[in-house]
Amino acid sequence: MNKHIALKEKYKSLSDQLMKDLEVKNVMALPKITKVVVNMGTGEKLRNKDTKEKLMADLAAITGQKPKVQPARMSISGFNLREGMPVGLTVTLRRDRMYHFLDKLMSVVLPRLRDFRGVPARFDSAGNYTLGLVEHTVFPEIDLAKVDKSQGMEITIVLSNSSPEKSKILLGTLGMPFVKE
Repeated sequence: MNKHIALKEKYKSLSDQLMKDLEVKNVMALPKITKVVVNMGTGEKLRNKDTKEKLMADLAAITGQKPKVQPARMSISGFNLREGMPVGLTVTLRRDRMYHFLDKLMSVVLPRLRDFRGVPARFDSAGNYTLGLVEHTVFPEIDLAKVDKSQGMEITIVLSNSSPEKSKILLGTLGMPFVKE
């Protein structure tokens, strides 16, 4: 049995417990993880072809999916930015790739962070969770010898049927290491 399927099975097996914890009577009303979006804001780095290819290869190795180049939506003269210029990379993960990525994030990547004491439990009003990482080199797929400069990234876990309280209970049950209050 694949390890990433284990997280999916864990969610299914915990549904009865979650129904009691969240005081929900119907399984369909439980919060569900619908997708994981991984963003890498790169700024001017994408203008250099070699750097662009390295960053795209790194993000593809981390997520298991080819990233999409995000263009700037508007021109900002103070940043030497024109509409349509590449400013970031994005990957949207769903289904098995999403569970595999989350399992790797919670069990391998976060514990590898220096001075790690847990992630902050800050959710938006819809119950979605966003986590920022300063370096992409904490992922085991990245070869440190080939990295010129580390790049930050943002991971957003999008949930449906949720609120901040429900999301915290769900992610905590699945193994997200929140800071102890």
